[in-house]
Amino acid sequence: MTEWQKSGWRAKPRVQMPDYMDQAKLEAVEAQLSKYPPLVFAGEARKLKKALGAASRGDAFLLQGGDCAEAFDQFSANAIRDTFKVMLQMAMVLTFGAKVPVVKVGRMAGQFAKPRSAPTEVVDGVELPSYRGDIINELAFTPDARIPDPAKMLQAYTQAAATLNLLRAFSTGGYADVHQVHQWTLGFTDREESEKYRDMANRIGDTLDFMKAAGLDSDREPSLQTVDFYTSHESLLLEYEEALTRQDSTSGKWLAGSGHMIWIGDRTRQPDGAHVEFARGVLNPVGLKCGPTTTAEDLKVLMSKLNPENEAGKLTLIARFGAGKVGEHLPRLIKAVAEEGANVTWVCDPMHGNTIKSSTGYKTRPFESVLREVKEFFAIHNAEGTVPGGVHFEMTGQDVTECTGGVRAVSEENLSDRYHTACDPRLNASQSLELAFLVAEELTSRREAQVASKAG
Repeated sequence: MTEWQKSGWRAKPRVQMPDYMDQAKLEAVEAQLSKYPPLVFAGEARKLKKALGAASRGDAFLLQGGDCAEAFDQFSANAIRDTFKVMLQMAMVLTFGAKVPVVKVGRMAGQFAKPRSAPTEVVDGVELPSYRGDIINELAFTPDARIPDPAKMLQAYTQAAATLNLLRAFSTGGYADVHQVHQWTLGFTDREESEKYRDMANRIGDTLDFMKAAGLDSDREPSLQTVDFYTSHESLLLEYEEALTRQDSTSGKWLAGSGHMIWIGDRTRQPDGAHVEFARGVLNPVGLKCGPTTTAEDLKVLMSKLNPENEAGKLTLIARFGAGKVGEHLPRLIKAVAEEGANVTWVCDPMHGNTIKSSTGYKTRPFESVLREVKEFFAIHNAEGTVPGGVHFEMTGQDVTECTGGVRAVSEENLSDRYHTACDPRLNASQSLELAFLVAEELTSRREAQVASKAG
């Protein structure tokens, strides 16, 4: 394999990327970005890699969630806070059920570019280039709005930096203190589905009171007052990724400075393509989306390229098949991993294989299908004797109506009430918390089965 260079991807076939019309402007933006500080640091990426290694063994569990595509016009401190809060709630539920640490990774501070199923779209007989995310062009259906603009990378960087600044403050400044677990119920307190969460919060509070009475001062325990919160995104726009790539001064290795974890989508995972070429050379943990068309042969080549040293935590395989199809595809890929003796962390993405068009014309995802795929994912891993290492959701802390179903029973007729996504439908705060309890039940059942097996 040839020696890696951060610009080596430019000699490879590229897909799902824009063709910029003004090369001089593009080069000027890239030069400016290359002078900016990285958004994340090598030590943070290594710490995440170690945590993902623990998840691959069942000693931790990954919760990865956030926006389908971050939008410039929806950017606000409250939106960041609300998504962070819901992820803390979900993580607490999962920790309580699984009895292992939960690795918290947001689809935030970089999830600006989106792959599309077609390069153009037609509205009322007018054909224009597809919207590819705010880092590339604009959602408005006009010829000017759909022209790729390199300057949008600078705005994306600024928004990502501001997001990370706030997330770091929330993570370490007291907001994430486990003693505040009751305050995280804000927004759910008047809803029936919050009863289980409040009951769990009461039990955690009782435990903390007991520790204090026993002379163990949990108020001074740093691990109960702060959390590690990481960011991730699909590394789709490689001009942006290359411009933020930096050499780590301690190891000499290269860091994708745009986010702690990057992933390769199901549409850009060509073994000889530009996206795989870029991702194979960075020290960050790398995710790989695996869909129904992923062959065992391609997966073996990709594992070898993306994790040549077979490090635990380096490569996360994100399965996204669709409800009812997991049994057809996941076992054959698990077999391919076993044949290679590869270290991987298996994660379930039950969102991308379950997108449908509703009778009212809105793109949606039925909550029941999302839940079914999660259950099938756990069932297959239990049958195969392998470890289900995490879940990956498109979700928001906002009270949107984009996915149907759930306890509050969002119907197809409700979708128009608060449908705010620029791309794919997201779980709302209530659905996200409900799903966390259901995943926790799966983890609890798995843990109890393992205990019973050892006892027997």
